[in-house]
Amino acid sequence: MSDLTSLIKSRRSANLFIEGIEIPDKDLNEIFNEVKYAPSAFNLQHTHYVVVKDPDIKHQIYEAAHKQYKIHTASAVIVVFGNKLAYEDIGRMNEGFLNLGVIDKLEFDMTVESVTDFYEAGGDSFMREEAIRNASLSSMLLMMVAKDKGWDTCPMIGFDPEVLRKTLNVPNSYVPAMLIAIGKEDTRKPRPRGYRKPVLEFVSYNQF
Repeated sequence: MSDLTSLIKSRRSANLFIEGIEIPDKDLNEIFNEVKYAPSAFNLQHTHYVVVKDPDIKHQIYEAAHKQYKIHTASAVIVVFGNKLAYEDIGRMNEGFLNLGVIDKLEFDMTVESVTDFYEAGGDSFMREEAIRNASLSSMLLMMVAKDKGWDTCPMIGFDPEVLRKTLNVPNSYVPAMLIAIGKEDTRKPRPRGYRKPVLEFVSYNQF
């Protein structure tokens, strides 16, 4: 079994964490330094993470997440946002290629125009879907990297988005995608892994 396979199978959503364990900023920064390599459409890097460790703010997130106990016991809660207007950064994201001569000015201008037109033609609903889609890709990598570095996580979708927005002073262009509780899992009462569908139940070839 490869190291990757072992990592994939060992990562599980932690429902209870050992209370009182601090996660150092150094560990978090090491995680995010690898997460930055997550794929994103047109390399727009839509995702923004807000790491909440402050007890008072963390309690407000706990309230916004319908008092889910795992937030109370987690070392931190990471709030994941996707930027609906990430496409507006397409020029900045390609300036390096232009300056290095990887692309010329014509190709640069065409890229900026085509990506901008693509997102604006899709409208707000498409921009919202893209924000959440790309933030989700990044979030999965975060959970894998965290596990590789000895930290357990749990993605969470139960929360009041408007309370989150107000609590964390979030700009209007950012959409909350999920919460990720992170810490050390309390394994004193382990439970078996949930049922997983066999491959042929969720995979089709050439047509549905």
